[in-house]
Amino acid sequence: MGSCTTRHYLLSICMLQLLAIIERQIFDFLGYMWAPILANFFQIIFVIFGFFGGYQFSAKYLITYTIWTLLWVGWNIFLICFYLNVGVLNRDSDILNLGTGSISWFEVNGYGCVPTFPTNITSEDPYRLVRPEYVEGCLLEYQTIEVIHSSVQLFFAILGLIGAMCLAQVFFDDDDRFDFMGGDAKCVQHKIVLPINEK
Repeated sequence: MGSCTTRHYLLSICMLQLLAIIERQIFDFLGYMWAPILANFFQIIFVIFGFFGGYQFSAKYLITYTIWTLLWVGWNIFLICFYLNVGVLNRDSDILNLGTGSISWFEVNGYGCVPTFPTNITSEDPYRLVRPEYVEGCLLEYQTIEVIHSSVQLFFAILGLIGAMCLAQVFFDDDDRFDFMGGDAKCVQHKIVLPINEK
């Protein structure tokens, strides 16, 4: 894969990651899920690093993006396990909302969902959000939607890792071939002109 093709591949993946993470950030804000909001914020920053690393042929940005993406892969695997109640993880716990009692926006507002809230609220904390006793009629359960969100992020992260590592490999293999001040001239194959001995 040439450097131009790899570069455009990485830039495309970064744009798709940005669109997907902004959509996810909006719904996490609507549900007041504070741990995912913070993680999404950092993801937006590091995807921008990856975009500029690919656009400007900056190995430092690409390395930073790659390291963060490895952490992002781990975070999304954790979210998938959390929403599927794997092992000791429980999706009804306050890990993701940092103790505020907030819930995924999709639990109550998913398509077709009809929540039933308790009639007598005797919570010790009056500022804690009230969760519904049960929700019925949902086209997709909220945990399924959250797992799909995390799976999409995981898919884009793996594609981004592949693109960033391939582009970094091009940098390290052909370091002398690139004109780091020349912008798009890096995509042009340089020809070596040998001087002709004049007699």
